[in-house]
Amino acid sequence: MSAGYAFGSVPAWSVVREGAGPLVATALHHGHDLRSEVAAALALDAATRLHEEDPFTGEFTRVGQTRIVTHRSRFEVDLNRPPEAAVYRTPDDAWGLGVWTAPPPESLVAASHALHEAFYAMLERELSDIASRHGGFVVYDIHSYNHRRAGPHAPPAPPAGSPDLNLGTGNLDRDRWGAVVDTFLDAVRAAAPGLDARENVRFRGGWLTRWVQLRFGDVGCALAIELKKTFMDEWTGRPDPARIAELGDILVATAVPVTGALTGALAARV
Repeated sequence: MSAGYAFGSVPAWSVVREGAGPLVATALHHGHDLRSEVAAALALDAATRLHEEDPFTGEFTRVGQTRIVTHRSRFEVDLNRPPEAAVYRTPDDAWGLGVWTAPPPESLVAASHALHEAFYAMLERELSDIASRHGGFVVYDIHSYNHRRAGPHAPPAPPAGSPDLNLGTGNLDRDRWGAVVDTFLDAVRAAAPGLDARENVRFRGGWLTRWVQLRFGDVGCALAIELKKTFMDEWTGRPDPARIAELGDILVATAVPVTGALTGALAARV
């Protein structure tokens, strides 16, 4: 395992390699920690932050031979937004939340931007190495989303617009990688026939998937996977370990067929 120790005593991220293979899984919003200067400047309490973070998504990265999990909060730096938008400055950037007690100093913002830059430099090295060894790769960019925003005792969001698994493919070349996308969805549905898995219903993908397409579009396919928070109580933060294990197993069941689809897509390009 390697860890990024930029800007504080708590690692900003960890990289775990669990065998050779072209499947990479990331959990960009798993983290909850903050460097001290950010913690001192934030107006939000820990529970409010946790509600908008993606706790436990690091557990789902076990699908990948390479696992990249962040340990810092998205309220320090959002690695799934482009560099210029990676620090939330106004309520419009952060679900209407007043993030700061006062406008953050530029030195704080600059340090968060440097963290964003360091993360993507690390990711470029990792993906370049995997592509050189395997010819290409697939990234599972794993996130979660709230579906009880009206309150803990209010009805959840209507299922028609809130699938259990939303696959975001808005940032990839569907002509190039369509077989990988379809194989992933087919494998999810085969492993869990009762799971509602659909494409581009709530989310189409963020900066990571766009960045992969820009940097590695010929050899790399990045899938934005948003899991509805049925595996936890989104208001208390209490996890459902059985549901976490179940969803993790579903993702693991996609690994072999998706890797085969990747091989076919790479061969078709030759």
